[in-house]
Order: sequence, then C-alpha cells, then structure tokens
Amino acid sequence: MEDLVQNKNSNNKSFDFKKTINLYTKHWKWFLISCIVFLSLAYLKNRYTVPVYSATAKIMLSDDKGSGKELLNDLSVLSSSQDTQVEDEIQVIKSRESFKAIIKKLRLNVQYFKLGRLNDSELYKSSPIEVAFSEPDSIINNVNATLHLKITSQTEFEFSIGDQIEPKVYAFGESIATPFGDIKILANQSKIEKIVGSSIRIEIKSVEDLSKYLKSNISIFPSDRNASKVLDIYLEDRNVNKAIDIINELINQYNLSAERLNKNRALNTANFIHERVNNIAQDLISVEDSIVRFKASNKITDISSGSVNLSTSSISNEARLQELMTQLNMLNYVQKTLKNANMESLPSNLGDEGGLSALVLKYNELLERRSVLLKSAGENNSVVIEINQNLNSLKSNLLGTINSSIYTLNIQINSIQNQQSKINTKFSSIPRQESKLMSIERRQNIKEQLYLYLLQKREEAEISQTTSVPVSKTIDPAYSLGAIQTNGRIVYFGALFMGLMLPFMFIYVADLLDNKIHNKEDLENEISNISVLGEIPNVKGSEGKLIKFNDRSILSESFRIIRTNFEFLRRDKNVQKYKNVIFVTSTINGEGKSFVSLNAALTLANTGKKVLLIGADLRNPQIFSAISKDINEKRSKIGLSEYLSDYTIQLSDIINSHAINNVNIDMLLSGKIPPNPAELLMDERMKDLFDAVSETYDYVVVDTAPSMLVTDTLLMHEYAGHTIYVTRAGYTEKRILNFVNELHAKNKLNHMMLIINDVKESNFGYGARYGYYGTPEKKSFFKRKKKA
Repeated sequence: MEDLVQNKNSNNKSFDFKKTINLYTKHWKWFLISCIVFLSLAYLKNRYTVPVYSATAKIMLSDDKGSGKELLNDLSVLSSSQDTQVEDEIQVIKSRESFKAIIKKLRLNVQYFKLGRLNDSELYKSSPIEVAFSEPDSIINNVNATLHLKITSQTEFEFSIGDQIEPKVYAFGESIATPFGDIKILANQSKIEKIVGSSIRIEIKSVEDLSKYLKSNISIFPSDRNASKVLDIYLEDRNVNKAIDIINELINQYNLSAERLNKNRALNTANFIHERVNNIAQDLISVEDSIVRFKASNKITDISSGSVNLSTSSISNEARLQELMTQLNMLNYVQKTLKNANMESLPSNLGDEGGLSALVLKYNELLERRSVLLKSAGENNSVVIEINQNLNSLKSNLLGTINSSIYTLNIQINSIQNQQSKINTKFSSIPRQESKLMSIERRQNIKEQLYLYLLQKREEAEISQTTSVPVSKTIDPAYSLGAIQTNGRIVYFGALFMGLMLPFMFIYVADLLDNKIHNKEDLENEISNISVLGEIPNVKGSEGKLIKFNDRSILSESFRIIRTNFEFLRRDKNVQKYKNVIFVTSTINGEGKSFVSLNAALTLANTGKKVLLIGADLRNPQIFSAISKDINEKRSKIGLSEYLSDYTIQLSDIINSHAINNVNIDMLLSGKIPPNPAELLMDERMKDLFDAVSETYDYVVVDTAPSMLVTDTLLMHEYAGHTIYVTRAGYTEKRILNFVNELHAKNKLNHMMLIINDVKESNFGYGARYGYYGTPEKKSFFKRKKKA
C-alpha cells in the first residue's frame, strides 16, 4: 500500500508544463509593469544620452633600420633577444609612462565642464577660464578634487570645493586658498561675457588614475593577420577632438620614446665596441709577440720550406745509403769468393775504390788465360804455375783492397745513418711546432678579423648616433569615425528582455525557495491518501468573512461545495457513534480553523438544520471575537471551561442561540481561559456533553486547538465522528504536513478530511478559477470602457 502511495506521489510531482506556465502568467501585471518601466528607461536613455565619438589611426611598425640595434645583430648573444614582436610593441605603446606624458602635455588632468539641465559638456581647448596653480606639478599631479564655479559677472564668480555648501565670491586673478595650495582662476575676457550666469565644474584628477583610465579604454590591435606590422589605434570619448589629440600624441610619444631608446642603444653600442677594439688590439699585439718568440726559440723562419729541405736530404741519404749497402754486399761476396779455394771469376762492377776494378779485371784475365792453358797443358806446366803464383799474389792484393774498401764503406754507411736519424728527429718535431704555430697564427687571424669587424661597426655606431629614424610610419593620422550610433531597437529589445527577465527571475527564485502549499493541487501532491473537501478563497478586508442567509458570494459557494463533498464522503463512512459531530482542527495557529468552524456551522444552518457550534479551543478562543460585531451582544460569562470545572452548571446554561447574518445557530463558547485546559478536557462530563448534543442537534461543529502544538484535540478525539483538518495557502509549510500523515496513519483523529483555506483566486484549482455559476461576471477594464 505504501509503495502505491509513493508511486502516486512521484507521478504527481512530475513536471507539469501547464502548471509551470501558469506560475508566471498569473503574475502578468508584474511583467507588464516591469516592461513599462524598462521601456521608459530605454526611451530616456535614447533621448538624453550624450553621444560618444570614436577616433582611429593606422600606423606601421618599422624594422628598426638605423636604430643602432642592427649593429650587433651578427652576434647571436645580442640579436635574438632584442627582436621585438608586434604584441610586445603594443604593450610598449600602451605603457603607463606614455599616457602620463600625454596627460601632462595636453593637460588632461584638469578638465572643464559647462553644466546643463540634463548633461554637462566638456570645454576641451575652449574653456573661457583657466586654473593657475602655485604648487609644483609633482604635487598637483597627485590631486583629486572638484571645483564648482558660477560666473556672476565678467569680473567675479562664486567658488566652492567638493561638497562645500556655502560658495564664496572671488574676483578673477585673485588668490584662492585650497587644500592643495593657492590657485588663481584666470579669465579670457573675449569669452567670459558669453557664459555669465553659467556654472562650470572643474575636475582635477590624479595623473596616475587618469593614465590607468586611458590605458584601459584605448584599443590597439593588428589591422590584418597578413599585415601584422600594421596597427589600428582606437579610442572613444565624448569629445572627438580630445580623442584625436590623444591618439596623435600617443603615436608621437611612442616615436620619441623609441628614438631615445635607440640613441641610448647606439651610444651604448659605440662605447661597447670602442672598449672591445682596444682590448682586441692589445690581444693582437700579444699574439704577434708570441709568434716572434716561438720562431726565435725554435730557430725557424718558415716551417714549410724547412720541411721540404729535410725531405730532400732524407731522400738523398736514403739513395746514397742504398748504393753503399749494395757496394758493401758485393765486396763481401768477392771477399768470400777469394777466400774460397776454387778459382772463380769475380764481378767487374765493384767501383773504382783503390784500383779495385783494375785488379779484378787483371785477375779475371789471368783466370781466363789459365783456363785456356789447362786445356793444352797440365797443372805442372811452368806457365800454369807462374800464372797460379800471379793469381795468388793478385788474390792477396784484392783481399787487402777489399778489406780496406769494406772498412771505408762501413764508415760512410754509419755517417749517413747518423744523418738520417737526425733528419728523422727533426721530422718528428715539425708537426708539434707547426701545430703550435698554427694555433698562434689562428688566434692572430681571429683577432685581426674581429678587430677589423669592430672597427667597421664603430664607424656605423658613430653614424647612427647622428641619425634618427622613426620606429613607426603613420599611414592614417587620427581622424573621427563619427558618433557611435546607438541602435534604438537593440536598446528597446534589451529593455523588453530585462522587463520580462526581472520578474521572471523573482518569481523563479521565489518558487524555488517556496516551501508552502498554495492550492488544492499542492495539498493533494503532499497528502494523497486523505480526501480534500475543497478550497476556501482569500477574502479581502474584514467585511464578508461570515456567510449570510441565502448568500451567493464566492465564499458562500466554496463552503457549499465543502458541505456537499462532506455529505458525499460521510455516506461512505460507517460511523457508529457521534456521526454528526465534526471536529475542526489544524496543525499550527493561524491557519483559520475558527474561521472554517464558524462558516461551516453557518453553511449547515442555512439548510434549515439544527446546528451547534462548540468553542473547544480553551487556550486561544477566537469565535466570539469573530461574531462580536454581528450579534451585538455581551460575551457570556460562562462557557465550556466553567461547565467542565463546575458541576453545578448545566448544559442548558452555557448554550446560547444567536442570529448571525440572519442565520440562526446555537453556540457553546469556550468561556474563560483555564490554567489546566488539558485536564479539563479529560473530565468525564465531556462524554455527557457530546452524548447529549449529538442526540439533540443535527450537526455539532467543534472548534478545537491546533493538533501539533497541544494535545487538547487528541485527548477528546473519541467524541468526533469526523475531523476536518484545516491548512492555509501560503502559510502552511509542506514539511509540517508530515505530521498530518502521521496522525492519519496512526488513526489518532477520526475520519480525517482536509480543507485548504485562504487560497488566492489565481491559485484556485480546477473550475473554481473560472468563477461560480450565477455570480455577477467580473468585467475587465477594457470591457467596462467599451460599455461606457
């Protein structure tokens, strides 16, 4: 069962578009008023707004030619970090110092305004008066003040500072004491007579504050992505001439600042180059001295030619050494041959050392002759023997000569080898000397090149100091674009939007924060398992809050609907006892239970039924206060509290009949407020009372105390056949309705039914918002006018 209730609640709380729209449409008057107010403000804005003018200029950034910056661009240390990007240049143009210089030159910190009925007009360069300060600019540039003048004649004026109430009269040229020093107001006699009787406001602003204002309002941006060096400068101001002057002066200040920077850069560059030239000249002298000392210590003039000579000598020695070695080998061979016992011929190409060739030739001839003789004669032949003796003698001579030649050749070979060793030693030292000399000469070449380069740059730096090239080229000087035309339609559309949005936001936030019920639908969404009898409309004023006989008012019709619904539901309830006793209660005070009790009783009495209204709220009785004006009777001195506390008082003594708005009804009022209301209500006489009245009357309506605040109603709930639980629109919070669900779930009150009181007509649910059948139709303002 609980799951079904939860599902129903979730369905009820789903988004209802029609309800959401109705939330706003019922407040259409606020939307209308808001739109009228905002559209009126839009009209005033379009009508009386002082026009704002725009001015612009176009410049192109140069490449810094002739600035001295390019003098050291070949040195990577100084080139890349000095390249200026366009965005950086924009920041340079918008520097605070540039704006300060503009303000001081154009005297923008002292502004003159002629006061009008609605708007004030600035007298830029056309003011008939001028302020002369006695204090230096260093003090005046930090002053923020407002001076008020009223020109009374061509010679006098009224003067006041700030909020000073009483102005003083001064003459033009007279010294005036101010918090920032003495000043004088000087007049241009040719112009002053035209503004006699006018009021002038002089605003003195701090240069610092004004520079921040200008910096934030001026716009500088590239004209085109493809032409990034072309910049547009844009400014809006109420005085077009002022805007033009500021832009032109900004361009001028940028060029002057860049010119000073370039001159300082060129001067610093020239000084740096001059210092480097002197240092490099000293280094160059030191390197040249190192070359001289190196050649002198190594006894060389030219390493290249010396190495060629050594190479030639080495080759010659090698050839000679090979030749000597060949001769030595041949001599060793001959020596070996001679020492052999065999008679063999000797080689003839042994050189001409010591007549060796002649001896070899003669030896070979004798061997040939001997060989010939041995063919025809024997070994013992005398000629052969003589030849043998001659050969032995020549052999001895040859051996002696060969030994002497071998000795000589060995001496020559050793000498050549010693020479070759020395040459080789010199060859091994040549690369080291040459490397060291090349290192020194390389340093010399570098120093010479750098020296010549810096000499050239020094001349260029000297020239650049005498030249001045602007860092920007003015393509279009500052000119006016005309007044900025405010689109009236956009203003009106914006006003209409704000006129609709403001009440919408208020209503949305109010609905978002709203935690109260407002109509029957809200109540049913919170409590779905208790029947709602109906809605009671909001009644304005104190009159008409009580139902009259045969009443056809909306209030009366609402209670008739409640009566009908009650009768319908009562038939379905199987109530054994006190079925005609109706308790009326609420959660907290102020929800209108006494109002509902009284009018419900009157409604039932209007049908001719016998009705008794009992005031059982002993703590805060309200019934008599509600009817006191209608019955013109004094309050009864005894009531329910006296009946319960004094057993001598009979029921007939406390029930009184009254005619309220021609409706007859019996009433049993609460009596005096007792100190122990809960205990009295627990008295056994309560049962006797309800037993009696339930038998005597057709309906018994009981006004009880709020159920959540006190226990009075719960103490006597057994006497109730039915309980009408009253809630109030715009008053009862949704969270306290959990208490109602708890009472119903635990059956603490018998046969509970709900009523929502004080519902605004715009919140009425279902058909009630369309009016009641038979009531006079409410005509709109236009219908009434049309009928008239």
